[in-house]
Amino acid sequence: MNKRISIILTTYNEAQEIKETINEINKFLPTAEIILIDDNSTDETIKEAKSLNNQNLICYSRKSRGLASAFLVGLINSSGDIVGWVNSNMSNVIKNYPKMISKLDEADVVILSRYMEGSSDERNKFRVFASYFLNKFSKFILRSKINDITSGLHVMKREVILSEIPIAFGHGEFFMEFVIRLERKNHKIIELPYTHTIDKEGNSKSFPNLYTFSILGFFYILRLLRTIFKRQ
Repeated sequence: MNKRISIILTTYNEAQEIKETINEINKFLPTAEIILIDDNSTDETIKEAKSLNNQNLICYSRKSRGLASAFLVGLINSSGDIVGWVNSNMSNVIKNYPKMISKLDEADVVILSRYMEGSSDERNKFRVFASYFLNKFSKFILRSKINDITSGLHVMKREVILSEIPIAFGHGEFFMEFVIRLERKNHKIIELPYTHTIDKEGNSKSFPNLYTFSILGFFYILRLLRTIFKRQ
């Protein structure tokens, strides 16, 4: 598939990992446009990224924060026929992206999944259980065929996005609503297995402590309810 690829990176205090992530994208997707949206990091994330002098890298810095809105900013400023997102501190999964992109010959969206044969989740047991339960419950209640509704790690054809613009508020829960709406519009969605490795120390934004994790979980449930009742 000889098409232009855009990879969106959303960052907040990722100075320790951002170089490795960009270098991995460059290694496995050497012609990809990299759109980095930074949410007012205090640790020189942008400076570290720009120090690579990568000609394919475009950086945007903003004072607001929020994963969903940052993703939309990246989407608006991307130019690829294929658009994807990867967590900025998960450089180890980027090796999967060439295969994901090749699968777009037969699908509209390709997602990396933790819940199918050949996949695994190496994080602490509480996070593994909470994520597994949320996905299984969501799949059942939404009558979805998607195993990992909250993954977020994806590539998709640009025309798919034009048919269903993501509702850009909140954290990672926006992807759950987005991908379900795509499924309801009969877009073909394929999942590929991957291993979710243990978060590197200090880099977990979703589980810095049990309180923050619980708050994020509450918003996932609210988004699930919105997705259930908002059919169109």
